[in-house]
Amino acid sequence: MKDTIIIYCKNTEKSYEVPIGATLLEIYKLVGEPLPYRPMNAQVNNKTEDLTYACWRPKDIEFVDYTNLSGMRTYVRSLCYILSKAVHDVYPEADLFIEHSISRGYYCKIHNGKQADADMLARIRNRMQEIIEADIPLHLHTVRTADAIRLFRQVGMNDKANLIETSGMLYTSYYELDGYVNYFYGSLVPSTGYVPVFGLEPYLDGALLRVPLQNDPTRLAPKVIQNKMYEVYKEHLTLLHALDLENVGDLNLAIEQGHASDVILISEAMQEKQIAHIADHIADRYRNGTCIVLIAGPSSSGKTTTCKRLEIQLATHMLHPVGISLDDYFVNREDTPLDEHGEYDFESIYALDLPYFNADLKRLIVGEEIDMPSFDFESGKRVYRGKKLKLKENSIIVIEGIHALNPELTSYIDASYKYYVYVSALTTISLDNHNWIPTTDNRLLRRIVRDYRFRGYSAEDTIMRWASVRRGEDKWIFPYQEQADAMFNSAMLYELAALRPYAEPILANVPENSPANAEAYRLLRFLRYFKYIQQEELPKTSLLREFLGGGSFKY
Repeated sequence: MKDTIIIYCKNTEKSYEVPIGATLLEIYKLVGEPLPYRPMNAQVNNKTEDLTYACWRPKDIEFVDYTNLSGMRTYVRSLCYILSKAVHDVYPEADLFIEHSISRGYYCKIHNGKQADADMLARIRNRMQEIIEADIPLHLHTVRTADAIRLFRQVGMNDKANLIETSGMLYTSYYELDGYVNYFYGSLVPSTGYVPVFGLEPYLDGALLRVPLQNDPTRLAPKVIQNKMYEVYKEHLTLLHALDLENVGDLNLAIEQGHASDVILISEAMQEKQIAHIADHIADRYRNGTCIVLIAGPSSSGKTTTCKRLEIQLATHMLHPVGISLDDYFVNREDTPLDEHGEYDFESIYALDLPYFNADLKRLIVGEEIDMPSFDFESGKRVYRGKKLKLKENSIIVIEGIHALNPELTSYIDASYKYYVYVSALTTISLDNHNWIPTTDNRLLRRIVRDYRFRGYSAEDTIMRWASVRRGEDKWIFPYQEQADAMFNSAMLYELAALRPYAEPILANVPENSPANAEAYRLLRFLRYFKYIQQEELPKTSLLREFLGGGSFKY
């Protein structure tokens, strides 16, 4: 019987004969360690696997380091495991909550009878450093879910027990580090020495776990002040605490017990209250001269529905909102600027016809009527469909688009005439106390469903385009978010349960031989944690209807 198999390494574009049962880490050394930095995981037949994964049959393998988004996830996840172990060692009675990303790091709360101060964090940080320098192996165990539930209840991790108990999976994998067990969604590094660069310091009323720059894992990412975003997160987390729905396990139990409608109604009411509050501020500012509202946010943040619902609230203040979408001012496709890869850069502000937009805006403000353009995405051309626009005495202009907060868009208009609103899906519900849900996953799932249902794109198309979208957001949108007068959180605590029935069949159609399959497979595994909520339970005015359809608004 042959005791070797053939492995194809995408990094070197060569095939290798390796021993049957060799781990990915062993194979990495056999193929010559081709990455500039240490590998974090590998894509095996376009599925992400730990470096301890053993190969028993021929495989296609691509090793991934920290500079790849998948590798960065593994680094951060492993660092969070070490943080949880250090808190357990130094303060055994303390509870750690890793809540969300912010300021290029991860916001944490440590409940130990008092607020985490510099001394407490120094003790934890020192213990983390000891664990990393000891280079302790992380052992993966796969057991029947019933046994994992018992284990986590025994060690007081009921949040994790509830999650895996309500997910319906037969087997569960967890990790063990020097006798300490924990459950983390996704791959981890083989040993603690793989994640040497980190920071832990006081941040507002909690702590900030700092991680390296994605393009340079030897240096910490610089902090960015995001106080307004922090307050939005805090408000929604307070609501979750009040509802006893802090984690997905709690949400699943509520759905099982027939309380899905209550969760939906409360979440929708919270959003409507926010929008009404923003409308109140705008109405006050209108009396002092504000005449333009600019609504911006990243892809699939729900800007369009937010705009429509805000217009309704403004109408209750006896104002006449006039809506303008920046998408209608795209340059013709052949005139779109190119990115560094030679592809159309639709996220660039210069993908908009700025002179034409500003000319129309000036004419509107002085009382003239304009012919509103419309952009035909199928042909890639500007068209006119007979729509005209003219302001009334009580009109207020509402402009929506990803660049609406960019000062270059309306640079000639005095700031006192403008009110900025930033919209994003700031996901606050977590899988469990140590596994937060990235806002980008929420938005990507929204976009996959919308693109498939209404724009004719497959999940493979959307996933392959997503990296470019993210680069554009980092460059053109996120630098301006803290300048907003108001921030609106468009994420609803139930929405991933409602997206699941739509997203799963779309993701399942991504071919196994596609580079997009690793992300599609990851998202499918992630969605398994959520109980289903059917579309029929959603209000017709729900922001989620922008992505699912069947709503009251016309898009």
